[in-house]
Amino acid sequence: MDTVQIFDTTLRDGEQSPGFSMNSREKLLFARQLEHLGVDVIEAGFPIASPGDLDAVRTVAAEILGCRVAALARARQEDVNAALRALEPAAKPRLHIFLATSDLHLEHKLRITRQHALEQVGKMVLYGRARCDEVEFSAEDASRSDLDYLLEVIEAAASAGATIINLPDTVGYSTPEEYGAMFLAARKRLGGYPHVIFSAHCHNDLGLAVANSLAAVVAGARQVECTMNGIGERAGNASLEEIVVALHVRQARYSASTNISLEKIYSTSRLLTSITGVSVPPNKAVVGANAFAHEAGIHQDGMLKNSMTYEIIVPEKVGVPTRRLVLGKHSGRNALRARLGELGYQTTEGELAECYKQAIALADSAKQVTDRDLLSIIHKIRRSRKIARAREIAASAAANSGLCELRNSEGRKS
Repeated sequence: MDTVQIFDTTLRDGEQSPGFSMNSREKLLFARQLEHLGVDVIEAGFPIASPGDLDAVRTVAAEILGCRVAALARARQEDVNAALRALEPAAKPRLHIFLATSDLHLEHKLRITRQHALEQVGKMVLYGRARCDEVEFSAEDASRSDLDYLLEVIEAAASAGATIINLPDTVGYSTPEEYGAMFLAARKRLGGYPHVIFSAHCHNDLGLAVANSLAAVVAGARQVECTMNGIGERAGNASLEEIVVALHVRQARYSASTNISLEKIYSTSRLLTSITGVSVPPNKAVVGANAFAHEAGIHQDGMLKNSMTYEIIVPEKVGVPTRRLVLGKHSGRNALRARLGELGYQTTEGELAECYKQAIALADSAKQVTDRDLLSIIHKIRRSRKIARAREIAASAAANSGLCELRNSEGRKS
């Protein structure tokens, strides 16, 4: 079974998203967690962007020993030199050079010809490889590039010494079929470079980042570039947690695994939200608050009998403390009985029926029934039943007392 390397770009592409900026201390804190998580490569930043970013990358490079540290650079000598300075203390450095290959970018953004770009790629990869043992080349906007030209560029990069070739779907334009086909064509073109690793880097503008990344894996990509919680430019990047859990759950389908410690995913997600102050949506796959929560009565009944009926992976496997059976207007009696039991209350059928009636009525207005609500309901029901029982006993005693008095009176008359 092949291993898919996880290239985490939370500290670079993820941080470029508005509102997700991190200082050097926060970058180092999160980099240590990523190392603990088991990622293969940490892209620590874009050193030419600012002196602060260069220092942050250098700080991460000096501290992280268990995985590779990458620094991004455009195919310009000043960029490459800045990245190399930042990577000087790294135990396992990787220089990551990129240049756009789509005619749209070449003409309107870079304003250079295809030939100029081709020459620049070869020149800068050669320059970087002479100074760093591992060089990755990314063809920005690969998914919208002319395929023949794209293949010519990546061959030039491989010839100059790049050992990782990344084909990004920079604007989230591609579909899984198209993206996979591009990797198959690239692998065929670089058949003479058997040691080259192909990498996928997908954005989520059409909601296809994870699907496209997995399609690339099927087509032979053995590195996936992603971010924790899927943060990143615009609609974000492919989510690390979704990719690695998909590869784990559907291992028979993909015949690939990762080096990620799945049980540390949730804590890593929570650390990122604490650093950025931005929480994930409740319905976010794997790490969202509702990812392992069940409200529908039919689902809850199935879960109580066998969790695999409605969960494809147990929450503890990804570090989520436990699943939740949420009590709402869609919940069933079995879930209510189970929750009351967990709270220490074994109920009769009569108590359960009354409790269910009141809980559903409350859920209609409050949307969710909390444990406090449930305790209040069961206490109220038991108090009412206790009072009613006491009244029955008192009434029965009074009746018996009156009957005895009547008998005594009749006895005296006789």
